[in-house]
Amino acid sequence: MYKNFFAGQWIDGSDAMDNINPSDTSDCIGQFAMASKLQTEQAIDAAFDAFPQWAKSPLQQRSEMLDKIGDEILSRKQELGEMLAREEGKTLLEGIGEVVRAGQIFKFFGAQVVRQGGENFDSIRPEVDVAVTRSPVGVVGLILPWNFPIAIPAWKIAPALAYGNCVVFKPSELVPALAHALTEIISRSGIPAGVFNLVMGRGDVVGSCIANSPKVHAISFTGSITTGKRVASAAVARMAKIQLEMGGKNPLVVLDDADLDTAVDCAVQGAFYSTGQRCTASSRLIVTSGIHDRFVKALSTRLLQLKTDHALKKGTDIGPVIDQRQLDHDTRYIQIGIDEGATLECGGEQVFRDTEGFYLPPVLFTNTHNDMRINREEIFGPVASVICVRDYDEALSIANDTTFGLSAGIVTNSLKFSSDFKRNVESGIVAVNLPTAGVDYHVPFGGTKSSSYGSREQGEYAKEFYTSVKTSYTLA
Repeated sequence: MYKNFFAGQWIDGSDAMDNINPSDTSDCIGQFAMASKLQTEQAIDAAFDAFPQWAKSPLQQRSEMLDKIGDEILSRKQELGEMLAREEGKTLLEGIGEVVRAGQIFKFFGAQVVRQGGENFDSIRPEVDVAVTRSPVGVVGLILPWNFPIAIPAWKIAPALAYGNCVVFKPSELVPALAHALTEIISRSGIPAGVFNLVMGRGDVVGSCIANSPKVHAISFTGSITTGKRVASAAVARMAKIQLEMGGKNPLVVLDDADLDTAVDCAVQGAFYSTGQRCTASSRLIVTSGIHDRFVKALSTRLLQLKTDHALKKGTDIGPVIDQRQLDHDTRYIQIGIDEGATLECGGEQVFRDTEGFYLPPVLFTNTHNDMRINREEIFGPVASVICVRDYDEALSIANDTTFGLSAGIVTNSLKFSSDFKRNVESGIVAVNLPTAGVDYHVPFGGTKSSSYGSREQGEYAKEFYTSVKTSYTLA
């Protein structure tokens, strides 16, 4: 039994659930305690009580703790990467890469702690000094998804602690093992009781309690638009600070002058790696007519060569989707695409391997248009559509014709078109001759439109959410 952690103690839950390996449904990773509403309130109380002292804690103390957390994560990258692959379904190589990123994030914010500074201004009034400083927000509730079970927690937890906030962390109930392992590491860093708290459980119990508690001063959420809107509504009703990341329907534009191999690599990595379960996945492949047929042929050939199998098996390119519910969701959209008149170029059916799992090989639709549901709604699986267009202008128009605006990419050798695309595509992240799904941890992350709400995540920009600004006037 893996327990919750609050007020510096490991606590049993009111219930428990099995954590099942999506590559092998006979493999139960463990039983995880599910927190009740009362226990969630107790965790929030612990964070609330710990905040005054933690907010005043020495910068060097915070820096050393975060750096220590990062060191342990990196030293255990193989073990934690295997756990991630076993729990979430990413390939082992992707799992290790995500763990390394998490460790780097903690170390980055360990360094950022001691770089905190303010600003001094000359006043418009004589003999008055003006100082602008930042203060921690208070108790931060983190409600997180399953698709990046250690990287996304890292890029929220690390800045929250770095800037002097206390944390109540609710991971997805589909990936509690990595959350528990990360909590163990944090608990050994010397962090005071109540500063960091883990409450595992259902969104309608734990998540709702966090969203509605008057003792939670800020909420950072990553997940679906539907849930994000509910969380935002609850937070805004009581004037809590809110930050939302809610997905995308990201375009990858391929122009006639593109290098074909580069275009195929960007499409494969961006749309299908991590089983397409990334909010930055390029699920709309917008291709100009001069290269369209060659691109489709080369991409289809490449996709058929990819191996979909157990996440821990050597040679696996694509692991399983997270669970039966997601598999049913993906296959339902595949049928929607067929019913809409799209051509199923490759994939489309569940496959079976040596172990029973949720295996869905890459799916590619052609002969699609941007009004189809498969091009309007986020599927969140290994499914992408090709949209053929006349030229760059039509490609840009279709790229922007979406309610989402997280990530966008273009493959071209034209400086003119790449520069215009970076200026005019409506997204928070732009990739030129690179996959849409690759991001760095030290620069801002976030989108526009329905993809994001509130200030950016990661890098130095994280302070905009995790701190509040104070302006002080002093008569000299």
